[in-house]
Amino acid sequence: MRRLFFACLLLAAALHASMVKKEPWPQGESFLHYLAHHDMPQSIYWNLDKEAKELCEEIRAGAPYYTMTDDNGTTIEQVLIPVNEELQIHLVKTKEGYRFEMIPVIYRKIEDIFALPIRRSPYQDIIEATHNRKLAHAFVDAFKNSFDFTRLRKGDELAVAYEEKMRLGEPYGLPVIRAAMIEQHKKPHFLFRFHDRYYDEKGKEVEGFVFRKPVNHVRITSRFTLRRWHPILHRYRAHLGVDFGGRVGTPIYAAADGRIIFAGRLGGYGNVIKIRHRDGFMTLYAHMHRFRRGMHRGKYVKKGQVIGYIGSTGMSTGPHLHFGLYKNGRPVNPLGVIKVTRKTLYGKRRKAFIRYAETMKQKLLNAAKTHACAVRLDDLSRSRYCIDEADADKTDGNESSGG
Repeated sequence: MRRLFFACLLLAAALHASMVKKEPWPQGESFLHYLAHHDMPQSIYWNLDKEAKELCEEIRAGAPYYTMTDDNGTTIEQVLIPVNEELQIHLVKTKEGYRFEMIPVIYRKIEDIFALPIRRSPYQDIIEATHNRKLAHAFVDAFKNSFDFTRLRKGDELAVAYEEKMRLGEPYGLPVIRAAMIEQHKKPHFLFRFHDRYYDEKGKEVEGFVFRKPVNHVRITSRFTLRRWHPILHRYRAHLGVDFGGRVGTPIYAAADGRIIFAGRLGGYGNVIKIRHRDGFMTLYAHMHRFRRGMHRGKYVKKGQVIGYIGSTGMSTGPHLHFGLYKNGRPVNPLGVIKVTRKTLYGKRRKAFIRYAETMKQKLLNAAKTHACAVRLDDLSRSRYCIDEADADKTDGNESSGG
């Protein structure tokens, strides 16, 4: 709870003082640049460990961050900068200077389920009913590999069960579709999210984008985690990718077809290549020894094409590849999609899925039967959905086993 105190204090200041500013993180701004621009010692960054330095490179342009200053507006007292949906950088001014720490993002997760008749298109109808463009996009994105929307007609119906995070009274991150139904000519088509993947009613995976492993014959040295409390170091840590240990010069392959959007040095990540793929995916390859000749921004690469070689550039304790995967700017676990093909669940996992799917199926059918109304985005922002500090410690930010 102590680590949440400063975030709570900032929230209180935001509600009662005029010296709190919410701003989007500037395009092209690094954490080091931020320190320099605000006359803060750059030793704040250089004294961090390797993992924290890498997290500083994860600050996204446009992400909202909060600054609290003194009454005169001249001295920065606290700063909150999110690095992902679970963790944020907290800078607080002390007598000795500024202290850096990673603390959880405090948010409240709300759930809603609704049904509505299709009048124009699922995308337009969801926006009209909810004022939530991100939710409409998430619905269409979930179904795009398993359903042809052009077959829908006026009067068909849809039902959606989803989760939304609220932070400081505003939507935070991306909505998650837990389950959904499209009823076409009275025939329902279901989709369920289970262990971060989408499946149909029979437990067959419906996502169609397949990634290959970016390196061959290497070992995993560090796995993905958005937020973890280290019991020995007594601080929160995160690792927004998977590390593959290997010899210097081991070839690195593009995990999927796409276009290079960055090739160069990137702070603690050293030599980095970023590739944009279809469906909102982006992959990141860090600590590379060198790039393969011809790899530059704007170049289109094919899946399996060599793009560079394992190295130890940047803040690295040894040769390895840090491989990151992002969906619509949100870090996701690469091991959940590497070498994924359309498959059916088996064994205990299938039994767990069937139980979950049956529960969600009944909820969707009941929503359709009762014409459950959608909650509008501006209704979600009312005070009763704002952060409840008493519940802050209970929020772990993880999805349930079914979502």
